[in-house]
Amino acid sequence: MYSHERSLVQRYQGRPFVLLGVNTDRDVETLKRVQEEQHLTWRSWFDGPGGGPITEEWKVVGMPSIFLIDAKGMVRYAHEGEPDAEELDGEIETLVKEAEK
Repeated sequence: MYSHERSLVQRYQGRPFVLLGVNTDRDVETLKRVQEEQHLTWRSWFDGPGGGPITEEWKVVGMPSIFLIDAKGMVRYAHEGEPDAEELDGEIETLVKEAEK
């Protein structure tokens, strides 16, 4: 999903959109290496191998899991597994337009 996520960051630059990641790689070094190799520019947290407090709090059971949070802090979309890119993009565009009003 990294190429799609990079395109989202570029497409919504300067608009009310933030991409955040939570990673459950086996160790921090692996996370850092992947971030560098994939040229990831967004903030990402290490939550421990297989999950930790963040994945527990959000009740994540599979990766990837996607949550879209609106400008008021409400979860408006949640999806477990590989999302349909077109559907995801439409949901994001709706929330960004709402935030711009």
